Amino acid sequence: MRRTLFEPDHEAFRETAKAFVDRTLKPHYERFVEQRHVDREVWLEAGKQGLLGLEVPEEYGGSGANDYRFNAVLGEELSKASAGLASCLGIHGDVVAPYLVDLCTEEQKQRWLPRFCSGEMTTGIGMTEPSGGSDLAALKSNAVRQGSDWILNGSKTFITNGYSADMIVVAARTSPEKKARGITLFAVEAGMKGFERGRKLDKVGQPESDTAELFFEDVRVPVENVIGEVDQGFIYMMERLPQERLGGAISNLAHAKQILLETIEYTKERKAFGQSIGSFQHNKFTLAELVTKIDVTQAFLDQCTDAHTRRELTAVDAAKAKWWSADVQNDVIDACVQLHGGYGYMTEYRVARAWMDARVTRIWAGSNEIMKELIGRDLGL
Repeated sequence: MRRTLFEPDHEAFRETAKAFVDRTLKPHYERFVEQRHVDREVWLEAGKQGLLGLEVPEEYGGSGANDYRFNAVLGEELSKASAGLASCLGIHGDVVAPYLVDLCTEEQKQRWLPRFCSGEMTTGIGMTEPSGGSDLAALKSNAVRQGSDWILNGSKTFITNGYSADMIVVAARTSPEKKARGITLFAVEAGMKGFERGRKLDKVGQPESDTAELFFEDVRVPVENVIGEVDQGFIYMMERLPQERLGGAISNLAHAKQILLETIEYTKERKAFGQSIGSFQHNKFTLAELVTKIDVTQAFLDQCTDAHTRRELTAVDAAKAKWWSADVQNDVIDACVQLHGGYGYMTEYRVARAWMDARVTRIWAGSNEIMKELIGRDLGL
């Protein structure tokens, strides 16, 4: 079905994104997998192409697009190549950017955003903790005011870009008596004394995306690195999580759709019992169901993207998009593995890697169970 979400400017930008993927990412993908991180040159090239600051005003080095559909286009093109690469760049440009643009002071914007857009400074966001998971209100990391600084202690885990990022936006409890209403956001920069990174975590999938544990022991964070107002961090996160979940949903579907298209071609070429395996009725019906599921999901995500572009996307609809797209992604790619037969279980085949890469989407950005809980609460249950 023809999509009506995008205009000519978005499709022209898609060509830029495709060229970046083809020139800068695909030729070096195997090396990224082996070393378990993306080269800094990738970030610098993304900066040169104007891909990192889509939501950043031009005076700070960004594109100033102010149109989430451009984010969606970039997310789709990255995800077609690699879910892990889409995650790395998406955390930076799609998740962290709104915190810096919306909440930072003029001095902070001048200090951070030009390097953010150029790729000279890479970022991550430190929400998840070893004992908390999706429960952001249960943070144990804490910060205590001491003169003109805050003394930060605690740890984070499963942090995308955590091993390589130059700056992490860290959520920590500053007023324990206020519970969820007592959380503040801090910009913790590489080199701050007491800020240590653990090993690169050995994940089931997405090895090219560096993921790490972070440790903070009496880290002295200057007051100039507080993002937004003290004790307002939980509200800030709740306001911006819908965009993170929508971005994840867009990536989920684009990833699954690309693998399905490649699988359809495989079923045309692969022969069994004297005919292409796609011509068997069971396989034909399976593919018909998968294509329909992709198209129906695409229609809903395009509506969500349009709503978010107009700043009308609700947290509940973002939750629907997140959990549903993750389930569709995993169901579709699992079926693609089956259609590849034994080859689908071999890691040299893209479908096998995609199957491993996809599993985490039911967990991160708030588990699917938490998404359903949010939707259920909205029903008054």
